[in-house]
Amino acid sequence: MTDTSILYQPLRAGALELPNRVLMAPLTRNRAEPDGRPKPLSATYYRQRASAGLIVSEATQVSAMGKGYIDTPGIYTRDHVEAWKPIVEAVHAAGGRIVCQLWHVGRISHVSLLPDGAQPVSASAIRADAMTFTREGFSATSEPVALDADGIARTLDEFENAAGCAKEAGFDGVEVHGANGYLLDQFIQDGSNRRDDDYGGPVENRLRLLREAIERACAVFEPGRVGVRLSPLGQANDMRDSDPEGTFSAAYRMLSGRGLAYLHVIGQFVKESSADERALLNRLRPLFDGAYIGNGSYDGASAAADVSKGVADAISFGRPFISNPDLPERLRIGASLNEPDQSTFYGGGAEGFTDYQPLPFDH
Repeated sequence: MTDTSILYQPLRAGALELPNRVLMAPLTRNRAEPDGRPKPLSATYYRQRASAGLIVSEATQVSAMGKGYIDTPGIYTRDHVEAWKPIVEAVHAAGGRIVCQLWHVGRISHVSLLPDGAQPVSASAIRADAMTFTREGFSATSEPVALDADGIARTLDEFENAAGCAKEAGFDGVEVHGANGYLLDQFIQDGSNRRDDDYGGPVENRLRLLREAIERACAVFEPGRVGVRLSPLGQANDMRDSDPEGTFSAAYRMLSGRGLAYLHVIGQFVKESSADERALLNRLRPLFDGAYIGNGSYDGASAAADVSKGVADAISFGRPFISNPDLPERLRIGASLNEPDQSTFYGGGAEGFTDYQPLPFDH
């Protein structure tokens, strides 16, 4: 059996004390109320997975304009705060830690999902060749409009308000979602950012919205409770950049020296990473000076290997946590994993959400 003991050494990530290095990645499950309140069943779902070293919540929109899929949760109103409180309390009562992932989808949305049928917003008015999930099923994303100066200021206010709501709900911190082709990523990468103002052109300008969103979150939480998620390989939602190594080298350097909790990097998403892509990630890795979380199709052996080699300090797992609420223990003892039922990933009730069984106590 592969020795995975290194995954069970504690890790200090900024101000977060993590008891192990098997973390739960954010997982969109589309089980919130239409107004963005998470349903009470989510308390059971997250509590069952509290043995993770850290839970990163499902992506949670910072405003009504930040929504891109049906039945995803929000964190910007009093009702949202009150609905999240018992969920966070359930995780804490089970000995766990949980941060809220702050999300604005930008152009990955549809007019039917937005207030008064508004067009989505983005860095530039470039429609993504991507799909989103509406009441009518999968639909092509709508044509976006470029955020103007007032829209950018409003968006930054929304990130700060959402961080404040997360703090009031009791979360241990927040993760700023700058990955997977959503709004902050749309500003970072030049395939979606054709602006000629202070938020476009040179990479320093394209990183400005991410930097300012992080600063707003750090105005609410101490920096050591603020993490960031990036996807340098651009594998999702029609993303591309003319110089990914230059762009993300600058991003990693910009994030260093801020005392942030961690950098959470997607190394594999839609397709398997190539050798060249893995080499790029390895070159980027030393440029960030804090705790580094790897993500992407890991198993126990590969996670332990990468942590042992210093490729990452911890590993986040997505789909395995859906069907294995006790994933850290299963990896620790080399137990077999439950296979997830993909038909229940998005939407629905308890089936495929809270009914996966843990190992028996006498294992």
